[in-house]
Amino acid sequence: MRYRRAGLARGLASTAVLAALAAATTACGSGDSGTTADGKIELTVATFNEFGYEELFKEYEAAHPNIKITPRKVGQAAPHHQNLFTKLGAGSGLADIEAVEEGYLSQVMAKSGQFNDLKQIGPSDVREDRWLQWKTDAVTTKDDKLIGYGTDIGPLAMCYRKDLLEAANIKTDPESIKATFATWDSYFAAGEQYVKATGKPWFDSASQVFNAMHNQHKTGYYDRDDNLVIESNSDIKSTWDKVTKAVAQGQSAKLVAWSDEWETGFKNSAFATRTCPSWMLGVIESNAGPEHKGHWAVTGSFPGGGGNWGGSYLTVPKQSKHPKEAAELAGWLTAPQQQIKAFVAKGTFPSQTEALLSPELLNKTSDYFGGEKVGQLFSEQANKVAGAQYKGPKDGDIQDNVISPALLSVEQGGSPEDGWKQAVEGAKKAAK
Repeated sequence: MRYRRAGLARGLASTAVLAALAAATTACGSGDSGTTADGKIELTVATFNEFGYEELFKEYEAAHPNIKITPRKVGQAAPHHQNLFTKLGAGSGLADIEAVEEGYLSQVMAKSGQFNDLKQIGPSDVREDRWLQWKTDAVTTKDDKLIGYGTDIGPLAMCYRKDLLEAANIKTDPESIKATFATWDSYFAAGEQYVKATGKPWFDSASQVFNAMHNQHKTGYYDRDDNLVIESNSDIKSTWDKVTKAVAQGQSAKLVAWSDEWETGFKNSAFATRTCPSWMLGVIESNAGPEHKGHWAVTGSFPGGGGNWGGSYLTVPKQSKHPKEAAELAGWLTAPQQQIKAFVAKGTFPSQTEALLSPELLNKTSDYFGGEKVGQLFSEQANKVAGAQYKGPKDGDIQDNVISPALLSVEQGGSPEDGWKQAVEGAKKAAK
């Protein structure tokens, strides 16, 4: 699921509201890695937004005097991945290590032959059980090649406006909230109650809720043989019906995620609940502002049990001139110790099983969210994810450019039936 990493888990890493994402910058370089003028091995590392690696690069160079790391960092995921796919097609110009965001992973997996198998070239002490199993499964090919080391994740919880729920006579004590958010049916039932009591929307966007529900399905838009199954997958149609019924009841604020109106909606109390990956805490704090400190709360009770939204991997393209050295660096950067350092630096929530047990993570609290032990909460949510849903070749395109517009058409007054027809036909066209 594609996401903005701006403000990634800022509510975890700091109680202060951080500045907006810096403008995109790209380091100069041809991407044809070699050696420096003084004979060092040069390793280029291409990332986007905030991975928390700046100080780690310095630490690695100090311990490996024969290595020079040249970072290429851009501000957003989209231009980074556009560059990645362009240079994959050209056959040259890629960095030794290329970061890949979860939402683009299906496109990378479709080109897995252009990436090194890290089981073959990676350090022998980097075992697959370093990571949560579902994190590794998602980047393992059908013929059992591992093409990426996991960095961060976005385990899902539910964020809600405690004051708004209480005003609608919806109880917010821990046991009551647990029951309210136990299933999607109980979630939408509470939303119906909220709308009737207040005349205001329950959630921000139909597509945001739909995507969270869809990613819990055992099978998504594709089966494991890359057959498009949107029309025959009854789980998808059931999710569509539940979400569009909620839209008809007035539960959606009809806001396009990441738009100016959506960002302002947090401050204006335009909705009462929000599907909430770990990195969303910082987004809420930044957009809602200090006046809503203590109004927002987060609970580990998530409909359907849990899920993940966001996270990335480090890959080593076959274009690399120094694949073994690149794999060694990628392995070091994704070790539990380094991921905790990245978490402290930028709030990137770790995917490593050992890191998820770190006291530094488990003891992290958020003043903005009422002193909640958010580190422990999201660590528990990460362990609730049953498995990685298989993503087919055009999965991201279908989600972003077919399903979301079709749901928006329903929010804007179209019928659910016409919207579903638009979704199915659009998916078939995208999959060609």
